[in-house]
Amino acid sequence: MPDVSVRLADAADRPVLERLWLMFHHDLSGLSGALPNPDGTFRTDRLDAAFSGPDWAPYLLRRADRPVGLAFVRNLHASPYVLNSFFVVSGARRTGIGLRAAQQVISRHPGRWEIAFQESNTAAVRFWRRVATTMAGAAWTEEPRAVPGRPELPPDRWIAFTTAAGPSV
Repeated sequence: MPDVSVRLADAADRPVLERLWLMFHHDLSGLSGALPNPDGTFRTDRLDAAFSGPDWAPYLLRRADRPVGLAFVRNLHASPYVLNSFFVVSGARRTGIGLRAAQQVISRHPGRWEIAFQESNTAAVRFWRRVATTMAGAAWTEEPRAVPGRPELPPDRWIAFTTAAGPSV
């Protein structure tokens, strides 16, 4: 299995994360039917918050010298932590990189966690259940929650668990 490194992103990493963000939203658009903005971008409110919000942390995922994904954590100063956005490029999927990267991000912030995903994204359903089991054994829960301000959308699935420290990765 190839190694993955996870590090807190800084302003110099923003252009790379912006490109990964476009790929992430392109992938999601296949599930949601969302179209890009007139300029070819997708909404950037979470990307902007990850770099400017005092309660956020943006992470860059790398394999050797190549960017392979991103992770945005919010609620750094409250409970629970929320893994707000998580993405691995398709060329690195099914290699174990995503699981190891999720473990590394979660291990940096021991405590209560919540992670949302769409039930229609079957790969995400399997992936996040595996992450929860890896991090918390059988001590995790899953529930549907309405998407705030979007009653026309199906509910998101939310996984919750607590970890004192992550497994060695």
